[in-house]
Amino acid sequence: MAEHRHLTIAIDGPASAGKGTVARGVARRLGYQYVDTGAMYRSLAYIAREQGVSWASPQEVAQLAGTLDFAFVWDGELLRIEVDGRDYTRLIRSDSIGMGASQISAHPPVRTALLTLQRDLGARGGVVMDGRDIGTVVLPTADLKVYLDADLDIRAQRRHEELMRRGDVLSLSDVRKSLDARDRQDRERAIAPLRCAEDAIRMDTSNMTERQAVEAVLQRIPEARRQQAIDSGSSKQ
Repeated sequence: MAEHRHLTIAIDGPASAGKGTVARGVARRLGYQYVDTGAMYRSLAYIAREQGVSWASPQEVAQLAGTLDFAFVWDGELLRIEVDGRDYTRLIRSDSIGMGASQISAHPPVRTALLTLQRDLGARGGVVMDGRDIGTVVLPTADLKVYLDADLDIRAQRRHEELMRRGDVLSLSDVRKSLDARDRQDRERAIAPLRCAEDAIRMDTSNMTERQAVEAVLQRIPEARRQQAIDSGSSKQ
């Protein structure tokens, strides 16, 4: 039964499809660690800009990444990302940093620098990890893969509401354009583009509440555990 407590869950999808919310909810319900890979790239983009390192300089950004210590810390219902002991949770949520994260994530040296850390975290099991290439590249053998998507207009509305709550004044039209550009950049990049893994479960969250989306993923856990047990038994024969 011990293996039942150590599933590795990969959740992918475009921006504002609900990945973070669902991944956090699933991790909390299962008592698993949650790893937000997008926050890692955002933090790296923020720190690079802060230190005067150009996002267009792959080797310099990768070198910077290799010096950083990332940690995810629960603060009640909020998951904070700390880098070298500094809290970056709120600093990295702007659209400009999101575009920067997308830009640096397209650089092979940068991806390599963070990939090893992400895989090490996932190899331990008992992890929910979300991003854009988790099921395809980072954790291709994850026990459960889920690809979340939603209509662009609905994603733009969600993102706009999130920004307004933080006091960031942007028009809904501008938010939609930003998301559309981010989608294209993520899907068209040469390295680890955004796509649904062949063995992933696709879920459209357009008409789902946060709770419904979390429950939809949790409903898949028993089958993932059964399959893990079968695979574990086969590997021992």
